[in-house]
Amino acid sequence: MSLAETKNVATNRYELVVKVDAEKFEAAIEKAYRKNVKKIDIQGFRKGHAPRKIVEKMYGEAVFFEDAINDLYPAALQEAMTESGLEIVARPEVEVTEVSKEEGFTFVAKCVTKPEVEVKDYKGIEVEKEVKEVTDEEIDRKLQNLQEKHARMVDIDDRAAQNGDTVVFDFEGFVDDVAFEGGKAEKFSLELGSGQFIPGFEDQIVGKSIGEEFDVNVSFPEDYHVDDLKGKPAVFKCKLHEIKFKELPILDDEFAKDASEFDTLDELKADLRTKAVEANEKAAETEVENKLIDTVIENMTGEIPEEMYEVRIDDMVRDFEYRLQMQGMNLETYLKYTGMELDSFRKTFAAQAEKQVKIRLALEKIVDLENITVDDEAVEAEYAKLAENYKMEVEKVKGFIPDEEFRKDMAVNKAVDLIKDSAKVTVK
Repeated sequence: MSLAETKNVATNRYELVVKVDAEKFEAAIEKAYRKNVKKIDIQGFRKGHAPRKIVEKMYGEAVFFEDAINDLYPAALQEAMTESGLEIVARPEVEVTEVSKEEGFTFVAKCVTKPEVEVKDYKGIEVEKEVKEVTDEEIDRKLQNLQEKHARMVDIDDRAAQNGDTVVFDFEGFVDDVAFEGGKAEKFSLELGSGQFIPGFEDQIVGKSIGEEFDVNVSFPEDYHVDDLKGKPAVFKCKLHEIKFKELPILDDEFAKDASEFDTLDELKADLRTKAVEANEKAAETEVENKLIDTVIENMTGEIPEEMYEVRIDDMVRDFEYRLQMQGMNLETYLKYTGMELDSFRKTFAAQAEKQVKIRLALEKIVDLENITVDDEAVEAEYAKLAENYKMEVEKVKGFIPDEEFRKDMAVNKAVDLIKDSAKVTVK
């Protein structure tokens, strides 16, 4: 392999002309022949035993070219990108321009490179910090949340269903007297008033008693995710089996003992207030950092290739898909359930992806301007901290996060610290 030429064809766009010599190409053709010969049946030869020259004569000299090129070009491309010294930020487009047994083959890789940006006025940024006051109402809400967590469900058999109750019932939905897919369930549990079902459904269960059979008449919303049901009137045949009521514990010292490490309700409230104050302070610090970073990227100029945003969107979609898989779902099912196309789903990440790309470019530029470095001792300490957090061996962590990328991330974090430390923060 040889990098024959590096051409700058536009801002942040290069073409690498890469040649693979005849000797390597011949070896790859032979490899492709041996891989495929078992599938080839030529009259006069046992299947899988036809000589290469016969196969090439029968199917053409180029019969194994594609397999041979596909085998060689990834490594050749990687070698060429390294040799070029370019910081390539998106997968190159590759086009084979010449190919022959005598000369090997040549391909052109169209590359997008990291843009050169300018960042100014990133020190001494003026910003206001506002720490929200913790109110009694906020503490009451936190206590109510604790109540909810420690509530118990009580069976009700002496009255009809009310809003706030959880009912267990069977239902089957019909549109134009025809049952539709996904419209049937047995012993389904639903909290009345939660808004889980389409508008009007839950209201018609209120007032019904255990054992009662009844119809619920509703219309699907015009923007419903199933096209065949949008705006259609429907009838649900229902039977109510159970009514349950959520009984909240009394807020007293006994509750504090059961729900926390404290002996009295006053101690519990004091702890909730302390934690709320700390959380509000942390939120205010985060908001200050966000404002500072927003100002930095506003002060950044440069021509950023659209491909960088697309690559970041790809990463975000893959991360979302991984989290879905952890929950036993795949992206295709999720899109079908939400009624979204892949293109429109990707667009939901566009603004966030653009901001993240700009932030990274700005911070990396500051790292260069300030000559920020990270020493080996700091890197090893950070690896050790991650290993401890994830209960893994340090070497395994290093396998997941290469040293070069790790150093870049740490340097970028130091750039953020520099911006924060130099900022002029006014507390409201």
